[in-house]
Amino acid sequence: MSRIEIVGLSQQFKGHRAVDDVDLTVEDGDFVVLLGPSGCGKTTLLRMIAGLLDPTSGRIRIDGKDVTHLPAKKRNLAMVFQSYALYPHLSVEKNLAFPLNVLKMSQEKKRQRVHEAATALGLEDLLQRKPRELSGGQRQRVAVGRALVREPGAYLMDEPLSNLDARLRTNTRQELTELHDRLAATFVYVTHDQVEAMTMATKIVVLNAGRVEQIGTPQQIYDAPASVFVAGFVGSPPMNLVDGELSAHDGFVQADAIGTTARLWPGSCERHPATIGFRAEHLRIADAATGGLRVDGLVHQVENLGSEQIVYVKVGELMVVATCGREVPVVRGERFVAGVAAKNLHLFDRATGRRMEWVEDPIPLLAGA
Repeated sequence: MSRIEIVGLSQQFKGHRAVDDVDLTVEDGDFVVLLGPSGCGKTTLLRMIAGLLDPTSGRIRIDGKDVTHLPAKKRNLAMVFQSYALYPHLSVEKNLAFPLNVLKMSQEKKRQRVHEAATALGLEDLLQRKPRELSGGQRQRVAVGRALVREPGAYLMDEPLSNLDARLRTNTRQELTELHDRLAATFVYVTHDQVEAMTMATKIVVLNAGRVEQIGTPQQIYDAPASVFVAGFVGSPPMNLVDGELSAHDGFVQADAIGTTARLWPGSCERHPATIGFRAEHLRIADAATGGLRVDGLVHQVENLGSEQIVYVKVGELMVVATCGREVPVVRGERFVAGVAAKNLHLFDRATGRRMEWVEDPIPLLAGA
């Protein structure tokens, strides 16, 4: 499988910079997910990798070879589109075989490739059916199989599950993950669905307004978001973000926000405006008096999700979100008091929106990540 290197890649459309100076390396065998809201440039970036769109500037290398201006058919990449793009008048078998018609290959070899792809995707009993006779999940598997038969250097997928219902998305997600593991293949996958990104990716690239906000494993993206944007985009419900201030008192750095003070760690720092973030699951009633950040407000709304409940708490003019078990008695309109331990607080510079970390060596200070 292929290694893809992107250096300084940009795309300009009539005064709008859709992709802005992106650097990215997709290692051989990676499952890289390009994640971001609509209009952030992820599909444009994928189309440039595929060779369907020429970049305004920058370079693309596949296995060390510069392919920036090479036609798509010469890049040995397979694209799976959101719309499936199956031929309605052809059977599943002929749809799978279609990409092989342009290759100099014996009929026996073609049949072998089609059989292998059909077996890998559980399509053996559907080979004589037409696309109209298939479910959405089955059609998507045929679209993936049509890419699979080519044995490409990498698979490029543009929101392939967006047309499926929730149950089919879950099943097909598992199938794609198992396929990646079995083939040890290189995948570059576009989605705006963070569940897909978190469950499938070995590496997530979070895009915002054409620029890379953060690259990391799903755990890194969730546990240590590099910016306010990533913190607010990744997570359901999204991270709570409140305005605050960092300062020092009695030999400790502290964070002041929503009318309370959290003691963070020994040291000193100048007063600094910051955005304080915390996940809904880290806001616990048991931590209300532990020295972390304290939330004291009124229950505005409660959503019952079956396994848990989401609690919306009005603190002054702010809305703070907490998650807790069904066994916790929460009543709309009543007081809700909970806390977040200092270790679960995230700090972001108010001016830049970038993450701040504590640096102990050589001089204690707060630095942007």
